[in-house]
Amino acid sequence: MRWRCVVVALLVLRAALNCALWLAFGLGPSWGFNFPLHFSFNRPASLPEPAGVQPGNDAWSRRLYPQGAPGDATCSRVSANTPKESYLSFFKESRDEYDRKYSSFPHALRVKMRRMAKDMFYFGYDNYMKHAFPEDELNPIDCAGRGPDTLNPSNININDVLGNYSLTLIDTLDTLLVLGNVSEFHRAVKLVIDTVSFDKDSTVQVFEANIRILGSLISAHILLTDPRHPFGDIGLDDYDDELLHLAHDLAVRLLPAFENTSTGIPYPRVNLKRGVPADSINETCTAGAGSLLVEFGILSRLIGDSTFEWVARRAVRALWNLRSNETGLLGNVVNIQTGQWVGKQSGLGAGMDSFYEYLLKSYILFGEKEDYKMFTAAYESIQSHLRRGREACNEGEGDPPLYVNVNMFNGQIMNTWIDSLQAFFPGLQVLNGDVENAICLHAFYYAIWRRFGALPERYNWQLQAPDVLFYPLRPELVESTYLLYQATKNPFYLHVGMDILQSLETNTKVKCGYATLHHVVDKSKEDRMESFFLSETCKYLYLLFDEENPLHRSGSRYIFTTEGHVVPIDPRFREKSWEEHLPCEEPAREPIKQPQANISNCERIPEERRYALPLKSMYMRQIDHMVGLS
Repeated sequence: MRWRCVVVALLVLRAALNCALWLAFGLGPSWGFNFPLHFSFNRPASLPEPAGVQPGNDAWSRRLYPQGAPGDATCSRVSANTPKESYLSFFKESRDEYDRKYSSFPHALRVKMRRMAKDMFYFGYDNYMKHAFPEDELNPIDCAGRGPDTLNPSNININDVLGNYSLTLIDTLDTLLVLGNVSEFHRAVKLVIDTVSFDKDSTVQVFEANIRILGSLISAHILLTDPRHPFGDIGLDDYDDELLHLAHDLAVRLLPAFENTSTGIPYPRVNLKRGVPADSINETCTAGAGSLLVEFGILSRLIGDSTFEWVARRAVRALWNLRSNETGLLGNVVNIQTGQWVGKQSGLGAGMDSFYEYLLKSYILFGEKEDYKMFTAAYESIQSHLRRGREACNEGEGDPPLYVNVNMFNGQIMNTWIDSLQAFFPGLQVLNGDVENAICLHAFYYAIWRRFGALPERYNWQLQAPDVLFYPLRPELVESTYLLYQATKNPFYLHVGMDILQSLETNTKVKCGYATLHHVVDKSKEDRMESFFLSETCKYLYLLFDEENPLHRSGSRYIFTTEGHVVPIDPRFREKSWEEHLPCEEPAREPIKQPQANISNCERIPEERRYALPLKSMYMRQIDHMVGLS
């Protein structure tokens, strides 16, 4: 097996350019930052952790090869004692170049990029309305609509998301408001009210229906009915809470997923007409089961029915109680009947990402101390067992920080890839006030983007190459870029956004919209434009360049859901109209030594509560100091 050498010093880099990963990323001195990004994380095939070496040590090469990594002799000029430059320091001979390129972003250029982001959204949205509505998605190459794959029910890549309910229109409602188009927002709301029904013979994933449909309906309803929130009084004549009624109807149809499960963790899929399919599997991912609390909780507090928040919170507690007693980590796939972990991988990407996100956002919204306690414990476990590299982000020796996939029970590395969904984590770190670490981690994902003009679905940090090559227009890197700009106001992130925007325009635009990249290297395409491109990717790009947006000027505090829907931080959401403790509600327990089959005795939802009729009825954490890059 061939081994790559460790390139650890910027000053020696000129003498060993072929050993540096940052050249593989295609970054030259003009980028401005000294991000060496020399992840020489070599490993044997079995990925053992060296005996006696604890997670958290700063040098990967020393962790995996205490006596020296194979191949070190080929780069003998870079010794283990060579001091490394600060992760956020500048190229010493190109500070003027950095200042010239990145220390400012002209107003005229900002206006141009804002217009470009708006045009990008409308090119996709208008073509969806022209060629695809009322179907769920647009096929942007064929200029046609796409709905569920009824001929192949096992095609969950399509059927988990598409429910024959005009997905893209619903998912983009609040984006229209963010872009200031109140008239089109009103038209879209009326179309949803007049044409959308959830009485469909469609089997969908509970998680996707929750974040894309339920979350958008709730967000649009709140923005329509409360003039205090960021877009002011945009009320619609004769509006009678129809969006809220639709949200409630959908949520009721999702409730069977929580029944007949001995742990309280829901089934992954439901049929909107018939409930849980007879052939449903008993396995679900942590994010899918544990990322329902924001939408379900808001719905409960809007209509005064505790059922929805209760089942979502019960699922979160059940997952939390199954975490490892040794590491505090959770796995990524669990059996909902036995509580046994089927997937023991613990990471920040697919299957786990939004579980962490919603622990913090639920606390911000609802003020439940239990949620924040869980989040801080989870964040500590992540830092202790997933984070590799030197202790300090922007100073000291050792490899730059990276979060890897490990075994939940012992913290040992399970593979050498990260996935594109992990790019959300710098944004979550910003919300948690950990801006310095967010800056460093964001730089890693942006470096990959710079190399390919997109984020491959999986990137192998050992081989320094993509493992899975497609890019479905995901928003996570854009989201983190936007949040870092809001936290730091450093114009560098405007340049990052411009780079992303131009890459999307160049590499993904087709006849009737923007298409998934099938291959990030050769830029071949797939005929699909997922709804989150309009709901999130375009929204965050537009907000990045729209300094005067009402979300930035109104003084309102708000968060984005994991699907990018705007939700105000409202005192109403800190109040419950039901009793504080339900008969079957259990607090989160301490870690258990062995998974238990029955987490809760409440196996079925009482009929009278399940079908209760609806009642009418600082996105950013304050950061005490601004973090600059100078």
